[in-house]
Amino acid sequence: MSRDLLVRFCVISSLVWLASCGGGGGGGTSTGSGSTQGATPASGASETTAQPSTGASDVPATPSTGASDVAAQPPAGASQPAVTAPTLAAATPVIDGTALGTSKWSAGSTSTGGLGQAVGGLNCAVASNAYTYSHLSIYQNGQLLALPANIGTVAPTMTAQTGCVYPVHTVDSSGKIRMDASTNASYTLGQFFAIWGEPLSSANIAGLTDTPITAYVTSGGVLTQYTGDLASLVLPTHGEVTIVLGTPLTQIPTYTWTDPPPFATSPITLTYGGVVGSAFWANGSTATGGKGATVDDIVCASGMSELYHVHTHLAIFKDGQSLALPMNIGLPGQCNYEMHTHDQTGIIHIETPNLKSFTLGKFFDVWGQPLTATNVAGITGTVVAYINDNGDVRRYMGDMRAIELTSHRSITLQIGTPVSTLPTYTWASEAQ
Repeated sequence: MSRDLLVRFCVISSLVWLASCGGGGGGGTSTGSGSTQGATPASGASETTAQPSTGASDVPATPSTGASDVAAQPPAGASQPAVTAPTLAAATPVIDGTALGTSKWSAGSTSTGGLGQAVGGLNCAVASNAYTYSHLSIYQNGQLLALPANIGTVAPTMTAQTGCVYPVHTVDSSGKIRMDASTNASYTLGQFFAIWGEPLSSANIAGLTDTPITAYVTSGGVLTQYTGDLASLVLPTHGEVTIVLGTPLTQIPTYTWTDPPPFATSPITLTYGGVVGSAFWANGSTATGGKGATVDDIVCASGMSELYHVHTHLAIFKDGQSLALPMNIGLPGQCNYEMHTHDQTGIIHIETPNLKSFTLGKFFDVWGQPLTATNVAGITGTVVAYINDNGDVRRYMGDMRAIELTSHRSITLQIGTPVSTLPTYTWASEAQ
């Protein structure tokens, strides 16, 4: 009898257990209407979950091998594309005076940069007598931006009539940074940006904040990605620094430079009343030059005050031969023009009570002679201009009429056969 009771107990227990399992359903509890929670999508799910794809409701609590791993890790390269290291591009020939890139910033240092005061341990002074260079390229989303001209170059004033330059500065928009080589000192990108007056950090390049920001250095034909502090980056002599913001470059630019001819080994002493070169033109201004009336904005007066008094030198070569600049240009007799010559040394005297823009074009107008890219005072041919500021020499590619006449600047105009060396000058005391 006890055996029968045991059998009945087991049968009843099995029936109770089956009822509690709901016939193998999703494990939901019954509602008052007899439906289960499995018929209603879970909170936040879309309506499509009411009709799962084949087998979706049969996914076990423990995912099958590899199922969840594929969802968590996208295919190789989908979210993290491979980055190809850039290579060096073929060298681009560049001549001083040419602009490289799109204009972005104003010329010169900003109001917070070098305006004559000491900056980063560097002083603004008369140009050195020896220079080397480095090159800087800044790319924003694949576009080259032109480095401004005259960063670290301070124009003359009545109190500082020679003007000044910092040991690192620019004179054009070619990207070339000129570096004083007289002391064998090295200079950093941070010093240059401080003189420029623009920010330089891993997140801001001269006001540009596109990311990522990557820097490269090319020296001796070897390309290296620079990962250190940008302000500490030493400007490579005859090398290039390239900063890339945003879109990466596949090739990093390199350049070849058409440098000016070397200096002549023996300087020419400029003595008041002397002659430099062979006679070619008649003395004085021509019939179309200054005869007393104002020319451009250059006035002629007698007894004019000389509060601003500087000298520039002009050399003219025809097929390699030096031609003497005539005496008495701008000296008609009854008055003196603010710019004039006294002798045939090539010295242009600027003597005036007023500081204004004195240019080569205005001097040629006082002389009464043409000055174009193919005509210098009646001599025709291809004209090449060089500017030498106490050793800081470069070819000038702009409008020659716009060349400023500044203290002890040497301007060489070459027509026809190129000169093999550029003349240099020693300013005797009486020529000052």
